[in-house]
Amino acid sequence: MNKNQKSLLADSALLLVAVIWGSGFTATQMALDSGFLPFTTMTIRFGIAAILMSVIFIKKLKMINKGDVVAGSVVGFFLFTAFASQTIGLQFTTPSKNAFLTASNVILVPFIYWFMTKKKPDTSSVVAAFICVFGIPFISLGKDLTLGIGDSLSLLCALLFAFHISSTGFYGQKVDTTVLSVTQMWFAAILSFIGAFFTESLPHSVPVNGILSVIYIGVFGTMVAFFIQTTAQKYTTPTKTAIILSTEALFGTIFSIIILKEIITLKMIVGGISIFLAIITAETKWSFLYKRKAKIVKSDL
Repeated sequence: MNKNQKSLLADSALLLVAVIWGSGFTATQMALDSGFLPFTTMTIRFGIAAILMSVIFIKKLKMINKGDVVAGSVVGFFLFTAFASQTIGLQFTTPSKNAFLTASNVILVPFIYWFMTKKKPDTSSVVAAFICVFGIPFISLGKDLTLGIGDSLSLLCALLFAFHISSTGFYGQKVDTTVLSVTQMWFAAILSFIGAFFTESLPHSVPVNGILSVIYIGVFGTMVAFFIQTTAQKYTTPTKTAIILSTEALFGTIFSIIILKEIITLKMIVGGISIFLAIITAETKWSFLYKRKAKIVKSDL
């Protein structure tokens, strides 16, 4: 298999990741609708991923040290709080709104990383932030221009995911990333269990689709997607990766329309397009357009 074929296969794999993550919003909604409460859902999700990853990476985990535990606890805390906001928020808003508002986290990352490392965000990040600020009200504000609790939690989720991404990048340069991935899953699972133990009770009965939904987001939405993304990124460019994975919000909306029969308004479409453009601007800086123009000019010569 040549380089171009590997790149095409990697891009297809990343698209599959975006589809899985997008479908995760609907699967989580189905789990909640079937009787599972937020922290219980998260406990099962992260518990499945943590156990499977521990079995696969058992040799590396034998080398774990205090630094790995500290890094995993910090990153795991942000992973837990981000998903808690997202999952609880889904009880009060729709999967499509939740998906797009959560996706706006990529616009916040450069500014949080600036705070952590003193590296200023570039012009593209600033422009993306303005585009995103323009689009968010179209999705989140009601007719009376008020912000509902579900959309508020989704925006908080975006902020917490931005901290998660930034802290992952920060600690990823100091510890083994595989060990970091496993330890953060364990911390998120433990914190979810504590939340469930003190605030929730197990449902008396759960339909099959609810059980399948929570298993799906644990195995595929967390474990499998992580493996595919990590492997595929070795064979494609960061720009392509960013563009493909940013379609997660789009797939989240599509699955919500098909499975949950969600009705999409014109206002939501305008807001969704704005946030999507902001994501592309922040993640790629539209560099792929410049490269394409350069190739065209070169071919003309």
